[in-house]
Amino acid sequence: MAINYVTKEGLEKMKQELDFLIKVERKKVTEQIAEAREKGDLSENAEYDAAKEAQAMLEQRIAQLQEKILNSRIIDSSTIDTNTVGMMNKVVLKNVKTKQTLTYIIVPDSEANFKEGKISIKTPIAAALLGKKVKDKVQVTIPSGTLELEILEISI
Repeated sequence: MAINYVTKEGLEKMKQELDFLIKVERKKVTEQIAEAREKGDLSENAEYDAAKEAQAMLEQRIAQLQEKILNSRIIDSSTIDTNTVGMMNKVVLKNVKTKQTLTYIIVPDSEANFKEGKISIKTPIAAALLGKKVKDKVQVTIPSGTLELEILEISI
């Protein structure tokens, strides 16, 4: 697996989720399997099959998180440059056509959350912005067409 760049907060969030899955969810699934087993014939027991499937999905998620955490490298926000757009920058943009102002924080893929204005560095918008400076204009091809965005501000 590739290196997973995260903030200290992002790594902590993954560790908390892993801890919850191991200590709480794993116990629940084990109890569900035990309850289903008590109901008799396992060959025709839909509850047992569903519980075993839930267990497999849970174990897969636990393994994914463990691997992500193992391969994570923390990004130090004190070393982030604000002269050009890069990882962990907050970027204020203006849609040249509509004059609408947009604000995004460019984050590692694992921390993307559009509702919070955090976009993955792998998105078309972030990719077009990387390395650009304030007042630069960029063309971004998105599924619905092309956007022209002007960079108004870069900060942490």
